[in-house]
Amino acid sequence: MKTTNVADQVTRAALELFASQGYATTSVQQIVEAAGVTKGAMYHYFQSKDDLLFAVYDRMLSLQKAHLDEIVGAGGPVTDVVRAVCVDVVETSIDFLAEGTVFFRSMHMLTEPRLKEVTQRRREYHDEFAALLRRGQDEGVFRTDVPRPVLVAHFFSDVHYLSHWYSPEGPETKSQVAEQLTELFLRSITEHITEHITEHITEQG
Repeated sequence: MKTTNVADQVTRAALELFASQGYATTSVQQIVEAAGVTKGAMYHYFQSKDDLLFAVYDRMLSLQKAHLDEIVGAGGPVTDVVRAVCVDVVETSIDFLAEGTVFFRSMHMLTEPRLKEVTQRRREYHDEFAALLRRGQDEGVFRTDVPRPVLVAHFFSDVHYLSHWYSPEGPETKSQVAEQLTELFLRSITEHITEHITEHITEQG
């Protein structure tokens, strides 16, 4: 649809400009010129540059939450569920590496309402992830000597650091990186490493 194309064109142009010259120094005029649309067309979808920065991140955030709900809803052993969630969040973060990089570099410039919205939605994701860890602890699968918030931060710090070192042109594919980071995390939170974890990694190789 034409209307969807306008929003997509503006978002892509904003992403490229935010990435190349920074959010603060990018003007609305530069964005509409790069997108090939009028300011009126842009303002039909985005009221401000703030809305554009939010939109850059919103697609990834919404996709990851939808995947999380789908994986959790499918059920299964908690270790398998956590594995699938971890692999997904790493792979989607790599797919949206540019968006994540721009957003985390500029999120402190969001208006207070937008920042609160992002914080709340990220907390909802982390809370659902923490609930999986709690389930594993209750089942005696995951370690209990470290507070759950620390375990959650341990995994997501690796995810947020991807933009500092990962390159699609590098030797590792996104799937390999996702499997490796997931395995490192699972080994760190599992009290007793079971044979099926090692077998799974071997089969993937």
